[in-house]
Amino acid sequence: MKKEVLDFVVAKTQELIDAPTCSSETRASAKEWLSAVGTEKEADETRKYIAELEADIMPIDTLIAFAESEGGAKVFGPDKTKEVAQHAKDIKAAGAVYCDCPACAAVEEILKKKEEMLQ
Repeated sequence: MKKEVLDFVVAKTQELIDAPTCSSETRASAKEWLSAVGTEKEADETRKYIAELEADIMPIDTLIAFAESEGGAKVFGPDKTKEVAQHAKDIKAAGAVYCDCPACAAVEEILKKKEEMLQ
């Protein structure tokens, strides 16, 4: 992986780890990847990390459906869930493909470098 790509992904990975919306599984995968950078495990961990990121990024339609569900109301609260659903619909209308929470935003940026990460 080229140094500029590595530096970018390391910075975005740190943002991901620090994001309050990052799942524990994704956070653990991010930390494992960071620990493997520069070692013989880097290529293997990079593939695992990308797979975890692809599995965990939330598509915008999934966010809308979740926000409008009983589960969403339990997570966000009855009033906030309506705001989240409307926000998701608004960003979808503007072209968003994924949730724009801090974790998903970092993941989306990392995944834009996927092919370069695998080189």
